[in-house]
Amino acid sequence: MNAMLPPPSTPLADVAAAMRDRGFAVLTSSDVARLAGVCVDDLEAMRESWDRLPPDTYLMDGGRYRRRRHACFVVEGGAVVQAPHRAHWQPRDYNALHGGMRRWFEPVEPGIVERRAWQGLVRGLAGLADALRGARTWYVEAHQFRIDTSDGIGRPTPEGAHRDGVDLVAVALVARSGIKGGETRVFEAAGPHGQRFTLSAPWSLLLLDDARVIHESTPIQPLAGHGHRDTLVLTLRAGGFQGDD
Repeated sequence: MNAMLPPPSTPLADVAAAMRDRGFAVLTSSDVARLAGVCVDDLEAMRESWDRLPPDTYLMDGGRYRRRRHACFVVEGGAVVQAPHRAHWQPRDYNALHGGMRRWFEPVEPGIVERRAWQGLVRGLAGLADALRGARTWYVEAHQFRIDTSDGIGRPTPEGAHRDGVDLVAVALVARSGIKGGETRVFEAAGPHGQRFTLSAPWSLLLLDDARVIHESTPIQPLAGHGHRDTLVLTLRAGGFQGDD
């Protein structure tokens, strides 16, 4: 049995209230498209770029199961400006496995960054952040991930249950292919409660208040042969990119 618990979806109009109430919300693909100002097919058209992700050479557990690209943006007043390519950095307090390292990943392909769906998603998430925190400049990091089963098992969060040291985290499922596992788990950072579910619909999205909740995704295994799980993770932070301060 590989039963998957469905995610507790929140209508787009209720996302701000859900974030204030419990610190997370799950959007359906149609609401993600509405947030981005595009149709779901426009989001789906970006999926093929995940087939061209280069290996992540920084995995400290010795694994070969992760591929990724990275890009940064500054959003203010609805204007999305791509920042010069930079290293991804987190403090050890938030990432005990890879914290303290300046990790230089290959940039997201220009043809993807320039698409209306990509720009609209970054802008829409910044608009949600404005609604939750008040209008301000948002420093956005975007990560394309592919976790595969080349090692027999793939770990979406090798650092374990964690926070990211930002204001908001958005995890969009792009694709699941030939795998079991990959369950999402969200826990209160200062309480006993948690919830678990599996994102399975392409372009469904989990939005997290990073100060209030801790999150992780369980390892994946192949159903037969080779499998993978593709996600787009975007983090939003006020005051600057991590590492600048």
